[in-house]
Amino acid sequence: MARSERLLTLLQTLRRYRRPVTGAVLAEETGVSIRTLYRDIASLQAQGADIEGEPGLGYILRPGFMLPPMMFSQDEIEALVLGSRWVARAADPRLAAAGADALAKIAEVLPREIRDEIETSPLLIHMRPPISSKADMGVIRKAIRGERVLKLTYTDESGAVSIRNVWPFAISYTEQVRMIVAWCELRQDYRHFRTDRIVEMIPQDTRYPRRRAILLREWSDREIVPRDRQTLLP
Repeated sequence: MARSERLLTLLQTLRRYRRPVTGAVLAEETGVSIRTLYRDIASLQAQGADIEGEPGLGYILRPGFMLPPMMFSQDEIEALVLGSRWVARAADPRLAAAGADALAKIAEVLPREIRDEIETSPLLIHMRPPISSKADMGVIRKAIRGERVLKLTYTDESGAVSIRNVWPFAISYTEQVRMIVAWCELRQDYRHFRTDRIVEMIPQDTRYPRRRAILLREWSDREIVPRDRQTLLP
């Protein structure tokens, strides 16, 4: 195991404990010798980790310490690359650009060899492009963050047009379709609205009366969409 990954594992192990834990327990959980463990604790302390304790008494990590990005494990780097590439293909241009910018910021502070692995990652995304939609996804995300009502002119599967006031609280991404997950005032129930069927969308100043987190939790408990088929962004 690389040293950086070993330090990351130790730090994550320490975060699981709310009370001092002995060096022997930490060494066993991280798979290193007690001597190596003491050296690794000293290294983390030198990098700013607020680890209190000493041999024989145990160690505890005080809250607030964040690892520098160079401490990402190989699997975490690959997950970031794969996620960024998925967003670039599945999301709207603004979100795709944000994903690429975020990955570039991380890459800037990584060691050269890890930066090269980001640029040459073998994890690729192959998927059909999303169905074209006139709905501004940025406007939808803003309404969700602000817990604001959206007024939709919407066409259903049969071609019937209706006007709905909805409380948007999530966006569901499938391979080709994006859907607003919302409470519909007209139906007095949870509904999904495909963005490619939205004729017109007008954000309202009105804040809906229930918290977004509560709506999302209630909707999830009803399992309207199987969890293995949904990808949600608040």
